[in-house]
Amino acid sequence: MVLRRALARPALALLLTGAGLAGCTLEPHYVRPTPAIPQSWPVGDAYPPASATPLPSVSYRDIFKDPNLQAIVVEALANNQDLRAAMANVLIARSQYRVQRAQLLPKIDATGGMTEAHGLVETVTPAGAITESRQTTRAYDLDLGFTSFQLDLFGRVRSQTHAAQEQYFASEAGLHAARLTLVAEVANAYLTLAADRSLLAIAKDTVASAQKTVDLTQARLNGGVAPRTDLRQAQTVLEQANSDTANLTTSVAQDRNALELLVGAKVADTALPTSIEAVDSLLAEVPAGLQSGVLLRRPDVVQAEHQLRAANAQIGAARANFFPTISLTALAGAASPALGQLFNGQNFNWTASGAADQTIFAGGANVANLALAKGQRSLAVAQYQKAIQTAFQEVADALARRGTIDAQMTAQNHLVAEADDELVLATARYNQGIDPFLDTLVAQRTLYQARQTLAETRLIRADNLVSLYQTLGGDELIDAAGKPRPARIAAK
Repeated sequence: MVLRRALARPALALLLTGAGLAGCTLEPHYVRPTPAIPQSWPVGDAYPPASATPLPSVSYRDIFKDPNLQAIVVEALANNQDLRAAMANVLIARSQYRVQRAQLLPKIDATGGMTEAHGLVETVTPAGAITESRQTTRAYDLDLGFTSFQLDLFGRVRSQTHAAQEQYFASEAGLHAARLTLVAEVANAYLTLAADRSLLAIAKDTVASAQKTVDLTQARLNGGVAPRTDLRQAQTVLEQANSDTANLTTSVAQDRNALELLVGAKVADTALPTSIEAVDSLLAEVPAGLQSGVLLRRPDVVQAEHQLRAANAQIGAARANFFPTISLTALAGAASPALGQLFNGQNFNWTASGAADQTIFAGGANVANLALAKGQRSLAVAQYQKAIQTAFQEVADALARRGTIDAQMTAQNHLVAEADDELVLATARYNQGIDPFLDTLVAQRTLYQARQTLAETRLIRADNLVSLYQTLGGDELIDAAGKPRPARIAAK
């Protein structure tokens, strides 16, 4: 008990002294740069009317209402390798932060030992005679202390710890960004597969109708009613549709491969979309609101800001290098020839020392390191502003498409209906000998192209809704006033 109290007094005094002195840093006061973007979204003919509704907190389930797509997204979030890599980056950054933070506290070591020796031992009798005898001697010792603990008087270690913490927060925001990107990519891959299946069905329908036309034209040629040119013209439509069928068959297989790569597992046939017409109506819309300030909560923008904060903290560490480093060493221990007497206060001893180290000449290294830190902060500011501007441009592009896509869809639906009617009329007039076969051929090609364009327009509209969900931050928005929510890292 005596040794324990004696050990605690000097160590506690040193630690309290260090803690009292190491409370400041030389970091510049952080001020968030003013975003170099307009405060509101663009307006004009291409853009939808601005909504006064603030951006709600939404889940991808609120936007993607297709239960098959929801199930595929869940599986992708569990299995995707890119997301697992982002999770690993968070674990790495968290560990690096903890390692750096540990430098704020002394590393206390404890050692103990016992020495035993056997040999001749000289002793002096009360009469003054010297005698020798063979004896076994033992010695016990116990030491506790720390060596070269640097008092963080000028905040160098504290600034480095702050920078590591901001990098950790940045990695968490990066994980949120990776999740958002993955959800959007899975949705886009799912919709692309649906659109290509629709295009494949259109191509097969065209093959069937074109084959009937070729057969009819061949019969008319054999009967001497139609010229050979009619047959060859009919065959061009058939072979174009055959070519498209082969190409789209490959595209559908590749689309499925791309989807399964994102999911990280096999996707059941029953979970795949049959056509774009069957799924494009199962997408909801995210209101963009009036203010562009929501972009400051996008995970990639928050990630860039935390990296800027980290760069700002490194300036404090670079400034601290101009000042001396003060280190403390303290050691307390006890030694005794008898184990039972080891903790006797009479056998206790301690020592404490301090040292100051100041670089006199470093060839301008400290000045260069400070300039480097400031340059890295300037780079981080530019990257932060670029992230915000890129986010604004992505949302503006998505809104521009959203403002016109419904009109495009309406026109394309009308085009398909009119092309279909034109083909009926052209075929009837050709059969009655009124118009040449070329008019029927043109009408057939126009309908084929109109149906293809309608399927592609449906895909554009669906992709646009996914893009709005992604560019506005989806359900991965982060409170810009604080650190990101804890990253969802699966324990392995």
